[in-house]
Amino acid sequence: MLRTFLILLLCLWFNTGVAQLSEKQNAQIDSLKNVIESAKHDSSVVKAYIAWDNIIYVSDPELDHELNKKIIEICNKNLADELSAKSKAFFQKILASSYNNIGTIYQRQSNYKQALDYHTKSLKIKEEIGDKNGIALSYNNLGIIAWYQGNYKQALNNYEKSIKIEEETGNKSRIATSLNNIGLIYDEQGDYAKAIDYYTRSLKIKEELGNKRGIAISLNNIGFIYDQQGDYVKAMDYYSRSLKIDEELGDKGGISASLNNIGLIYYGQGDYVKAMDYYSRSLKIDEELGDKDGIASSLNNIGDIYSEGEDYTKAIDYYTNSLKIVEELGDKNGIAISLNSIGSMYKEQGDYSKALEKSTKALSIAQEIGNVESIKLASENLWETYKKLGKHRQALEMHELTIEMRDSMLSIENKEAIIQQEFKYKYEKEQALADAKYQEQMALSAEREKRQQLIAYSAGGGLVMVLAFAFFVFNRLQVTRRQKTIIEQQKELVEEQKKDITDSIQYAENIQKALLPAEEDLSVLPEGFVLFHPKDIVSGDFYWMQHYSNNVYLAACDCTGHGVPGAFMSMIGSSLLDEAVVEKGLTQPNEIFFEVRKGFINALKQTGEKGQQKDGMDATLIVWDKNNKLQFSVANNPLFLIRKGELLETKPDRQPVGFFTGEQKPFTHHELSLEKGDTVYI
Repeated sequence: MLRTFLILLLCLWFNTGVAQLSEKQNAQIDSLKNVIESAKHDSSVVKAYIAWDNIIYVSDPELDHELNKKIIEICNKNLADELSAKSKAFFQKILASSYNNIGTIYQRQSNYKQALDYHTKSLKIKEEIGDKNGIALSYNNLGIIAWYQGNYKQALNNYEKSIKIEEETGNKSRIATSLNNIGLIYDEQGDYAKAIDYYTRSLKIKEELGNKRGIAISLNNIGFIYDQQGDYVKAMDYYSRSLKIDEELGDKGGISASLNNIGLIYYGQGDYVKAMDYYSRSLKIDEELGDKDGIASSLNNIGDIYSEGEDYTKAIDYYTNSLKIVEELGDKNGIAISLNSIGSMYKEQGDYSKALEKSTKALSIAQEIGNVESIKLASENLWETYKKLGKHRQALEMHELTIEMRDSMLSIENKEAIIQQEFKYKYEKEQALADAKYQEQMALSAEREKRQQLIAYSAGGGLVMVLAFAFFVFNRLQVTRRQKTIIEQQKELVEEQKKDITDSIQYAENIQKALLPAEEDLSVLPEGFVLFHPKDIVSGDFYWMQHYSNNVYLAACDCTGHGVPGAFMSMIGSSLLDEAVVEKGLTQPNEIFFEVRKGFINALKQTGEKGQQKDGMDATLIVWDKNNKLQFSVANNPLFLIRKGELLETKPDRQPVGFFTGEQKPFTHHELSLEKGDTVYI
């Protein structure tokens, strides 16, 4: 599957479409126009323009731009004269604000060059006058621009400067924004453990503040983490919750992002009709808003649909249109994605020269900006292209890079961090609700106590108040002790669960190793060896061997999933291979694969319903007899033969041993006679 753009919204962007002004607002504007025409002092004129702009900046971006240009003109005219310190500070602050506003307008239009110019001007003035809140805002906006241009190091530097000031001033709303945007950086770099930490911290603050739009953005971004990990059920849950809030708020930009991302889920599940529907709805909104980045994303995603339908010419048209936009925007990651998508289509058409040109450029850009997913996609395409050209050294280099990037994205550390963050977030939310309920009960109790005190006031109210206060202090101490005990118990529980999980995984490792062939069994292979280095404690990769009816059966398999899920799949796969050969007496590799496929489908109860995981394995299976006859079948995994110094590759069947959405065809049966000096790799 080709990787697509994912729209991750930034908290300081307000692109909600055109809103109609009310009669009251139109009346206010008429009054402000009268002030502008009759005012004798520029300070009054500027204030009127600002009030006017605050009314229309959402509904009329063009007028918003025009009003801010007028404000800048008036401020510069006054600052050119001799002014008192107070008047100078007044016009400088307004000038900085208008520069910031125009910079934000250009941001919405994805004109990052102009946006950078205006935000830099704004920052310079804010630093001169010591406007801390304004400085923090400018650094955040500069970070957004650097992020879109693929300069992650500069973006992170700007966000960190912003959040440092925001923490000093206690601006929680801005802190949440910066946390979200730092999360985006780690997200792009494939460090999902850090990304989920920043997203969750941002979400917590937004919930405290009741910031619905911010909550929708965080839900969307957390959904992307689960999407990347292949957990489509949770990803869909987060995207749907985000979409619901966006629809309540009428936030068209947010609706478009959520529709796009839900389309990605359906694409990942092979439901291309629904994916196309969601992409098209997202594209329509982006075109209404003039959101160039969103348009580029939707065009690229629609190109993927045509690619899956093998309409490569139409796919290239969509990818090329997307590329033109991202080049105009200076979006480096978008350029890398579009170039690689085009390269992939040329590869499918057999134009390997153009495929190499496009994907090599894509890889260079992806490595420059450090985007792990884009590196993986480009190296994977180059690997397949070099294989087609018979350039095996280069193909091996690209294959190793692909595996490195894939394992980085799906590492067990990332998954554990995501699980821990989810547990921590849920616990803290439940604890906050419990504390709120307790405070409510305390308030009711205090009210009842107050009434009792009033009744008994004439008969010794002072004594009652002293006793009540003592009771309250004692009760608070008891509550504090209980809360401390609960926290300590929860900490012990988490540590104990972590130890249990680790012990279980290590025990599972022993079980998995016991299922692998012993070294003495492998000695039957002349100069044979096995290279087996699982990244995690347990693995979805395994090798299998059987001696039966004077034949040697040998398989190398890569099951769906990594870590513990992959290990479970490997045990099922090993068992099904044993059953097919030993119990059912099958001898031809293609028949064995067919039987194992049926076993996977039955064992995992796969019916082909939408949303089900497509579990199984990619594998190579060989049968070798004493007459040096080699029979084999290959499923999504090639077999290599070195004969007389020449590397020969047998192309695999493009289907796994297990359920998948395409047409399930019989596996191909291959035979060859081994010659002296032949070397076989699987």
